[in-house]
Order: sequence, then structure tokens, then C-alpha cells
Amino acid sequence: MLAGIIISVLLTGVSLSMDAFAVSICDGMVYHNLNKKNGVLIPLTFGVFQAVMPIIGFYVGMLFMELIDAFDHWIAFALLLIIGGKMIYDGVKELKAKEEEALTLKKFSFPEVLVQGVATSIDALAVGFSLPVMLTGVANVELGAWLSVCAIGITTFLISLAGLLLGQKVGKLFRKKASAAEIVGGVVLIAIGLKILIEGLL
Repeated sequence: MLAGIIISVLLTGVSLSMDAFAVSICDGMVYHNLNKKNGVLIPLTFGVFQAVMPIIGFYVGMLFMELIDAFDHWIAFALLLIIGGKMIYDGVKELKAKEEEALTLKKFSFPEVLVQGVATSIDALAVGFSLPVMLTGVANVELGAWLSVCAIGITTFLISLAGLLLGQKVGKLFRKKASAAEIVGGVVLIAIGLKILIEGLL
């Protein structure tokens, strides 16, 4: 049971970080004046937002847990299905694009990175609602939630950092792989939602 929960949390973290991964690649390609400080600030911003959003969703979900107890597995499945489906749709849309727009090099902008951080973590807010269900069986659900979001944040930081470095090195050639990674992330989220649904029905 515990091993399954840990795996689900880690896979969720990896899946949620795919948006940030794709954006980090683009940042690595377009920001021409990145230094070590800014190079760490971008993935750190993504990691913080990916950790903060689900913990907010977790506490909101806990407030209404008694009301939705009979339907929680359906809600978790629906949320993850929608999120995963959107990721797959966006990834396929990018892969099918006939031509990529020319990249314009620009200077690093932290306000722009903050907006990116919010945009790439909206999905994580919804996932936070499903954390109480995902952590069913854990003795201290609240502690489990905090450990989970820390794992999600660290995972996002590392994957975003890798994306930033890759974006700087291989440029536009990596864009299609980023889209493919987003599709895989969507499939994994849907699979986790299906697992929660089956466990709830059984």
C-alpha cells in the first residue's frame, strides 16, 4: 500500500512537471542572457508553484471531504482525466503543427517567469483535491500531503532545470520531444486516476 502511494506521488510529480519542462526548454532557447542565478531561479519558481498549488487544493478538498466521501474516487478520476486529457491534447496539437514559429531571442524577465509558474501549476491545484484520496491508508494524511507536495516540487525543479539546460544546448530540435513528454505525462495522470477509481469501486 505505502509503496503504491509513493509511486503514485512520484509519477504525479513527474507528470505535472511536463508543462514546466516544456516551458523551461523554450526559456532555454529564447533567453540569451541567462546566468547561473537566473538559470536556477526559473526551475525554482516552477518547483515552488508546483508545491504550493496542490497543498492549497488539499486543504480545500479536506474541508469538503465529508460531503464528497461517497464520490471522492469519481471526483479524483474526473479531475485527473481532464488534466491528463488536456496535456495529451496540447502535446498532440504541438506535434501536428506544420511549422514552428521562428524564435526571437530576448532578455530574462522574472515577471514573465512568475506568470509561467502560475500557468504551469494550475493543473497541480486540481490534483491537490485528489491527494486525500491518493493518501488513503496513510496514518497521518496531512503529513503525507506535505511530504507529497515537497516531492512534487523537488521533482519539478530537477526536471525543469534539465529542460532549461537542454533548451540551451539543442534548441528547436528538442521541441517535438517536449511535446511527446507532455503526452506521456497526460497518459500517466489518467492511469493514476483510473487506479484511484478502481480502488474506490472495489
